Amino acid sequence: MAGGEQRGARERVALKKEIGLLSACAIIIGNIIGSGIFISPKGVLEHSGSVGLALIIWVLGGGVAALGSLCYAELGVTIPKSGGDYSYVTEIFGGLAGFLLLWSAVLIMYPTSLAVISLTFSNYVLQPVFPNCIPPYNASRILSMVCLRNYEELTPSNAFKFWMTPSVGHLALAFLQGSFAFSGWNFLNYVTEELVDPRRNLPRAIFISIPLVTFVYTFTNIAYFTAMSPQELLSSNAVAVTFGEKLLGYFSWVMPVSVALSTFGGINGYLFTSSRLCFSGAREGHLPSLLAMIHVKHCTPIPALLVCCLATLIIMLVGDTYTLINYVSFINYLCYGVTIIGLIVLRWRKPKIFRPIKVNLLIPITYLAFWAFLLIFSLYSEPVVCGIGLIIIFTGVPVFFLGVYWRNKPKSVNRLIESMTCWGQKLCFVVYPQGGVAEEEEEAPSAFSWRPESETAARK
Repeated sequence: MAGGEQRGARERVALKKEIGLLSACAIIIGNIIGSGIFISPKGVLEHSGSVGLALIIWVLGGGVAALGSLCYAELGVTIPKSGGDYSYVTEIFGGLAGFLLLWSAVLIMYPTSLAVISLTFSNYVLQPVFPNCIPPYNASRILSMVCLRNYEELTPSNAFKFWMTPSVGHLALAFLQGSFAFSGWNFLNYVTEELVDPRRNLPRAIFISIPLVTFVYTFTNIAYFTAMSPQELLSSNAVAVTFGEKLLGYFSWVMPVSVALSTFGGINGYLFTSSRLCFSGAREGHLPSLLAMIHVKHCTPIPALLVCCLATLIIMLVGDTYTLINYVSFINYLCYGVTIIGLIVLRWRKPKIFRPIKVNLLIPITYLAFWAFLLIFSLYSEPVVCGIGLIIIFTGVPVFFLGVYWRNKPKSVNRLIESMTCWGQKLCFVVYPQGGVAEEEEEAPSAFSWRPESETAARK
C-alpha cells in the first residue's frame, strides 16, 4: 500500500523544478538575442541619424535593461510565483490591473514578438532566394507560419556625422527599436516556479546574462558598421545577410542559416515563457480554466501553447515588421514601468516583508525617469501607433467585468463553459496540476474567476 502511494506521488501531474542556473541563463540570452539584433540595427540607425549615436543608444539600452532586471530580481525573489509582471502587478495593485497587463500581453505583446521573430526567420531564409528584391509577401508569411570593411565609419569625425538632425521624438523611437532587441530580459520571472532554488539562481542568471548580451550587441553593431556604410545598412532588408556577403564571399550562406537557427530558437523560448503566462493567468481565474491545465504525460500547458500560436498567426497578417516593433515596444515599456512602480509601492506597504535581494531606491527611480521620457515622446512622435496600443489595453476593462468580476452568470453560460472545457481536455489530453509546484502554497481562491462554481468545487 505504501509503495502504491509512493508511486502515485511520483506520478503526479505537475510542473517540474528542472531549470538550473545554466538553463536559466540560456532562457534569458536565447530570448533576448533571438531576432532583435538582426532587425533593430536598421531602425535604431534610421532614427538616430549617425553611427556614433546609434552605438550610444545600444549601450544605454543595455544599461536600462540592467536597471530593470535588478528591480525584477528583487520582485522575483520577494514574490516567488510564475507569471512575471502579471503576478507582481496582481499581487500589488489587484485583479483589474493584473488582468489589463495579462490582456495586453496575451493579445499584443507576445503574439507580436513571436510574429516579428517568425517574419525575421522567413526573411533571412528567403533573402538568398530573392537576392535583389524584397521576398514576396505571401512567401514570407507562409514560411513564418511553418516555423512558428569600412573602418572609417567608426572614427569620431565620421561616427557623429549626422545625415539628419534627430529630434527628441526620433531618439525615443530609436530607443524603442533598440529596446525590442533587449526584450526578454524579464522572461525568467515567468517560470520562477520551475527554477531550482529561485532565490539564488534567478538573480545570478540575470547578473550573468544582461552584461553578456549588452557586450555582444554593442560589438555586433561595431562589426556591422566596419563592414557596411550606414547607407548600405539602411537599404538592406536583411542586415546580417548583407554583412555576410561583404565579408564571407562564397560562404555568405552561413549567415542566413545561422540567423534562421537563432530566430527558431528564439521562437521556442518565447513560446515556452508566454504559455506560462497564460497558465498563471488561468490559475488565478483571469483566463478560461482550460489554459491552467497541463498534459498528463509531458506536463506542459498545451492549451496555453495553442492559444499563443493562434494569436501569433493572426498578428502576423497585420502590419509590417517595424510598425509591429513600435507597437510591442511601447506596450512592453508601459508594463515594465507599472511593474517597477509596484516595487516602490510594495516597499511602502510592506516594509518588513522578507527580501533576499533589496536594490537601492535610486535604481527604480532612475529607470522610471527614463521610462517616462520614452513613453511621453513616443506618444508624441507616433500618436496613432501608441494610441491604438492604449485603446487595446483598455478594451480589457469590459472583458474583466463581464468575464471575471461577474460571478453569478446564468446556468446556461456555466454549462457552455464546462462543456467547452471538457471538450478541450479530451482534445488536448490535459488535466489540472496535482499537488506539485503549482499548489505548493495554499492560496485563497481568487475573488474573480472565469471558472464556474461547480468546476471550482470539483477541483476541491
